[in-house]
Amino acid sequence: MKVQYFEDTDTLYIEFQGREISETRDLDENTILDLDSEGNVCAITFEHASKRTDVNHLQVDGIAA
Repeated sequence: MKVQYFEDTDTLYIEFQGREISETRDLDENTILDLDSEGNVCAITFEHASKRTDVNHLQVDGIAA
């Protein structure tokens, strides 16, 4: 899993799986969902992230070994 914040575009990108993206869906005008060929969610992108999320605070719980 990878979380990236791009300050210059105020975009938050969360990648759940590094699979090849076969479809991209707009959930709303500022949220994009990437799916693989089986319909599994691979990544989600939040535009205007600082207004929609708390990009200054990241908390990770329950990391698998």
